[in-house]
Amino acid sequence: MRKLSVAVMGATGVVGQRICSMLADHPWFEVSTLTGRTSAGKRYGEVVNWLLPTGVPESLVNIRVEPTEPERVEADLVLSALPSAAAREIEPRFAEEGFPVVSNASAHRMEADVPLVVPEVNPEHVELVEAQRRGRGWEGFIATDPNCSTINLVLALKPLHDLLTIKKVIVTTMQAVSGAGYPGVPSLSIIDNVIPYIEREEEKMQRETLKILGRLEGEKVKEASFSVAASCNRVPTLDGHLETVYLEAEEEVDLEEVREALRGFRGLPQELGLPTAPENPIILREERDRPQTRLDRMAGSVPGMSVTVGRLRPGIDERSLQFVLLGHNTIRGAAGCAILLAELLRAQGWI
Repeated sequence: MRKLSVAVMGATGVVGQRICSMLADHPWFEVSTLTGRTSAGKRYGEVVNWLLPTGVPESLVNIRVEPTEPERVEADLVLSALPSAAAREIEPRFAEEGFPVVSNASAHRMEADVPLVVPEVNPEHVELVEAQRRGRGWEGFIATDPNCSTINLVLALKPLHDLLTIKKVIVTTMQAVSGAGYPGVPSLSIIDNVIPYIEREEEKMQRETLKILGRLEGEKVKEASFSVAASCNRVPTLDGHLETVYLEAEEEVDLEEVREALRGFRGLPQELGLPTAPENPIILREERDRPQTRLDRMAGSVPGMSVTVGRLRPGIDERSLQFVLLGHNTIRGAAGCAILLAELLRAQGWI
């Protein structure tokens, strides 16, 4: 299998850096183009304010950053880490010119013909690509991954959604500062503090969860019918979003069945052996005080690609359930999910 050439749009940002780092030794993909706005024309190693503990990949240091224009890009695939405002205008131009675009931005997620996919949860939704191409007259397409907190939540909810008839989900997040990008939250705002508001985050979690866990019916997704309420908080951790979840179901909840469903959960990426797919997308911890952000954010056979679930316990009655989950927001919650989606598209022949 020849390696596909990949263009990374928004390559100097936090998520763009993660994408570049995770693709440095990828067996299927090879970065050929990096794009930026103010950095165009300069070498990547000169302009990137590298924030990851590993250095800039050697293969990328001397790549000249190109303007984010379709005519300046030669690639089989585009991975977009653009800010949403820029993505809204730029990504359709690339799709119209024939590029497959896998986007981490929120700009197009909720459009009816755009797949919003967590590969283990709803891989069948990629079939919307065909309707998108036909309806818009594009040779390329846009496929998206969800908000970082939503990705972690739906991974934990998927086996429960298959097991139970969910009525209601109430989730409270404690989100790391890296989720705000760079320079992120001012230090005098976040040190010794918790900020109980993240703009548009709660709305994203509530809407995206229902689309992802919905059913594909023809060329549309029928959203899941349960309700979701989210409260999102910014906390002074660097990486890793912790979420507490309360769930109500129509039927009685058997905790042992829930444990078995979480432990045994595998998806299509695991069946296909995709390179970025962790062996266990969900890791269940039985300790009273786990998961913890610092200890568990890099969990999994592919570090940072598994969601850790713990504190599994009954809710207020026999038809409810409570638990805590943790996922790495820039790996599974962003760059890693986008790369895994690109792998799925490649394996299924869409790219």
